Amino acid sequence: MSDQATSLASNPDLARLETQLRSGKAKTQLQSIPQLADAGADGTRLLMEFLRDRLPDSQPTPIDGKVYQTLLAASDTQVKEFLQADFPTGVVPLASDRDLDYTQLQQLLAKLDWQAADRLTNQKLCELAGARAVQRKWLYFTEVERFPITDLQTINSLWLVYSEGKFGFSVQRELWLSVGKNWDNLWPKIGWKSDNNWTRYPQEFTWDITAPRGHLPLSNQLRGVRVIASLLTHPAWDT
Repeated sequence: MSDQATSLASNPDLARLETQLRSGKAKTQLQSIPQLADAGADGTRLLMEFLRDRLPDSQPTPIDGKVYQTLLAASDTQVKEFLQADFPTGVVPLASDRDLDYTQLQQLLAKLDWQAADRLTNQKLCELAGARAVQRKWLYFTEVERFPITDLQTINSLWLVYSEGKFGFSVQRELWLSVGKNWDNLWPKIGWKSDNNWTRYPQEFTWDITAPRGHLPLSNQLRGVRVIASLLTHPAWDT
């Protein structure tokens, strides 16, 4: 019997948690991750084996993101060596048709630095649009329409995977469609407006995972809805 099998046979709680992680519903999987992390070396080993078995052959999910975040926060040298060897930039492939580097964005999201990640996301969108957008630091909707599908999907996947599935353009699109594409109904649903008052940046926004679904990343509405409309109707979400 292998060391792993011996550990699981002698620890039914550990075996139950591994089963939940590998075959439970998403909510149960998420709940099992911190419990495995608290279970000591055996639990941490199971988390590493889960990532190694799942990736890179499978599309990363919020479960993979949560496991990676949990391991990234560990102080154990073996865990750090494992992540550096197997996932040096994170669990999300950083594909780009414009040769943009999304490594820093992945690192910020993996470390739960939502506000910095939001600012960098806007910067990367401006880089996609070109030098003029970088200089002015905001977008025209016509520039958004020309964004490569690959890059938008990469940025969205980063937000989705590291937020337990709560944040990202695709989440905002889903919510927008659920309210019949009514912007006035979307804003309070995602926490961008309350009692007919716009949420003030940055102090009134919620920079953690307790925020409403779709709360992040932000999109400046001072110039109207055409930019976010172009984002949410982009062909990236049709594939």
